[in-house]
Amino acid sequence: MNKINLIVQREYLTRVKKKSFIIMSIVGPILFAALMIVPAWIASEDEDSQNVEVIDETKMFIGQLQNSDEINFGFEFRSLKDAQEDLFNKEGKYTAVLHIPKVVVTHPRTVQIFYTSKPKGSSIDYMENQIARVIEDKKLHDLYNLSYDQVSGLRPEVGIVANKIDKTGNTEEKSDKLAMVLGMVLAMIIYFFIFLFGVQVMRGVLEEKTNRIIEVIISSVKPFELMMGKIVGIALVALTQVGLWVVLSSGIYAGSMAFFGDDIKENQKTQIEQVESSNPVGQELADATSDGTLFMKIKNNLDTIDFPVVIGCFIFFFLGGYLLYGSLFAAVGAAVDNETDTQQFMMPITIPLILAIVMAQVVMDNPDGQLAFWGSLFPLTSPILMMVRIPFGVDTWEVVLSMSILIISFIGTTWMAGKIYRIGILMYGKKPTFREIGKWIVTKT
Repeated sequence: MNKINLIVQREYLTRVKKKSFIIMSIVGPILFAALMIVPAWIASEDEDSQNVEVIDETKMFIGQLQNSDEINFGFEFRSLKDAQEDLFNKEGKYTAVLHIPKVVVTHPRTVQIFYTSKPKGSSIDYMENQIARVIEDKKLHDLYNLSYDQVSGLRPEVGIVANKIDKTGNTEEKSDKLAMVLGMVLAMIIYFFIFLFGVQVMRGVLEEKTNRIIEVIISSVKPFELMMGKIVGIALVALTQVGLWVVLSSGIYAGSMAFFGDDIKENQKTQIEQVESSNPVGQELADATSDGTLFMKIKNNLDTIDFPVVIGCFIFFFLGGYLLYGSLFAAVGAAVDNETDTQQFMMPITIPLILAIVMAQVVMDNPDGQLAFWGSLFPLTSPILMMVRIPFGVDTWEVVLSMSILIISFIGTTWMAGKIYRIGILMYGKKPTFREIGKWIVTKT
C-alpha cells in the first residue's frame, strides 16, 4: 500500500507541476466564462440603431408599427424612387427604406427593405413581426370585428406542473427543463474527463514502456501496484482540475457580471421587448421579468432539484466511471508499443461511451423508460446515463444497484486489466491480437 501511495504522489505532483496543467487550469475557466458572458456582452455593445423610412402603399401601417430601442419608423409619404435616391446619396436622416406594397395582405412576402449598411438579423425579424401583427389584426377585424389584443387574450399559456408521487402517496414537484439541462451538463463533464484523463493514463503507461523505464520501475513494485497508482494519481489530478475550474469559473463569471451586468441585462430586456411585440407569451415574460415573478419561478425550479444528492452522485459516478475506463485505458497502453496501435483496441472501449451520449437524448425525454433503466445499470454507460436521470428523481434502490454494479465491474475490469498489464508491460516488438490478449487474461501467473 505504501508503494501505491508513493506512485500516486509521483503521478499527481508530476502532472500538477506541468505548465500545460497550470495553463489549462487558468485558460479553461476563462473559456467557460467567455462562452456565457462574451456573446451577451458583444450583443449589448453591437447596437444597431436604425431610422427606417416606411413607404406604405396601403396606408394601413401608418402609426401602427411600434418603435423599439434600436428601430425608429418614420413616414414621409413620397415615392420609393425619391426615398432610394436620398438613401443612396446619404442626404436624408434615414438608414433604410421599408417598402410595403398594396398586395401585402394577400402576398406578405413582397415587402422589401433597402439599405446601404445591412441591419442586424434581429432588427429585420422585428420588422417582420411588426408587419405580421398589423396584417393579422386587420384580418381578424375584417372577419370577426375583433382586435389582435382581444384574440390574444383567448390564447392563454398553458403550463403543466410535473409532480412525482411515491409509494407513500407523497408528491414532489419536478422541473423537467432544468433537470434536462443539469443532467446533460453533468453527463458531458463526466464524458469529457473520462476521455481526457483516461487517455493520459494510457499515454503515461505507453511512454514508460517505450522508454524502457518500466523495466526499472517494476523491479521495485508489482505491475498491479504501478497500474493502480497511475490510475488513482491521475484521478486526483482530474478532481483538482475540476475543482479549480469550478472555483475560477464562478469567480470570473461573478466579476464579469459586476462590470458588464447592466449591459447584459439591458440586452436581455431588449430581446424580451422584441418578442413581446409579436407574441402574447412575450408580454407575459416581460411582465414576469418586471415584477420579479420570473426570478421567483427560477428559484422555485431550483428548489425542485435535490442538489446534495445530485452532487454526491456526480462525484461517485465521476470517479467510478473514470476508474473503470482508466483501468481499461491502462491495459491498452500496456498491450501496445506505440500510440498508432492503440486505435484498434480503443474502439471497443470508446463505443459504449459515445453510445451513452447518443442515448442521453432519448433518456432525457423518457427518464423512466426501459432504455433509461437498463442503460443506467450497464456499467460502461451508467456513469453518463444515470447522471442524466438523477436530476429527474430516481428511486434509491436503482441508484444503489447502479453504484454496486459499477463497483463490482471496476473490480472485475481492474483484475482483467491487471492481467493484461502484468504481461503486456514487458512485451516489445509485436502487435498483439485480441486472441492473444484473451490468453493473457486467462493465463495463471
